Amino acid sequence: MLVTLVDDSIPFNGMTPAYQPIGGAEKAFASLPAALARQGHVVRAVNRSPNSLGFENVSWIHWDGRKPPITEVLIAFRKPLLLEFTRATRARILWVAGPPDYLHRPPVHEVLSRTDAKLVFLGNTHSEAYRSQGENAIYYRSIVPGVREEYRGADEMTPDDPPTAVVTTHPKHDLDWLLGLWIERIRPQAPNAVLQVYSAALKRAETGETLADDLAPVFEKARAGAEHGVTIMAPTGDRDMAKAYARARVHLYPGSEREMYCSTLAESQAVGLPAVARPIGSVKERFTDRQSGFLAPDDDAFVENTLVMLNDDDAFQTASKTARRTGRGRSWDSVASEFETLFR
Repeated sequence: MLVTLVDDSIPFNGMTPAYQPIGGAEKAFASLPAALARQGHVVRAVNRSPNSLGFENVSWIHWDGRKPPITEVLIAFRKPLLLEFTRATRARILWVAGPPDYLHRPPVHEVLSRTDAKLVFLGNTHSEAYRSQGENAIYYRSIVPGVREEYRGADEMTPDDPPTAVVTTHPKHDLDWLLGLWIERIRPQAPNAVLQVYSAALKRAETGETLADDLAPVFEKARAGAEHGVTIMAPTGDRDMAKAYARARVHLYPGSEREMYCSTLAESQAVGLPAVARPIGSVKERFTDRQSGFLAPDDDAFVENTLVMLNDDDAFQTASKTARRTGRGRSWDSVASEFETLFR
């Protein structure tokens, strides 16, 4: 079947995630086309790829290139207006990647109805947010994204000494709260531990780039935390991030109500890195509480569970093995098979 995926956001293609850091939503769009091609489909991905190229049997077409006149299946990413990018003879699918509030706006609902589109959400938290916001006459289902092979096939865990915690949350998603907890309560009880803060914005600020006003206090707190083991790290592509997760002891995750998937948690779990997270947003879908990590309902629980992962080798090893075993179950080939059910 001829399948066309279309996205109008930033420059990337199917090769990008392995070598460059990109957001979880963009990484999903980069990963699905090759999985569909492996299922036997003819696949084109139209986006702002730096160049038009063929990769893993997918034709990546630059946004300003020749527009495909027709397809059998059209998968539009995020933007409803992309559902009319080209004529589709079998199915039109809107792959929703963020909070679904906008889907109930009258102009958007009109586009969805006119194109007879099907909606795909990233999981139960995501689809429940859509259901809770009003009348839902559009067909929809949840298809949880896969985990890329860089994480599913990662080497065995080799934790660093001193013990290392990582955080990948956006600075606006309560990183300030987490830094305070680390400096005031966690580090005093794990005096050699290191907290690696992965943030492109904060790393750029270290080189002198001006930050948005609302991020400046977080940056200053992170920089002041250097004497408490806090290090600002530049995010990397999947190959190197998998290695970084394999050297850590725990993934700390504040969570946000606006997060509909939490991709880095899924990735670190597949490597074998236990998590400690607040039960906010879609976090609870990414790992099993008290098996491959801990859902911490309050500050005391967050501190206590983090210290267990940093200081208790047996508890860490048990949680790590469970994370590795369960976190590797979701491949992009499985995702492609579920998308195929919407092509009819």
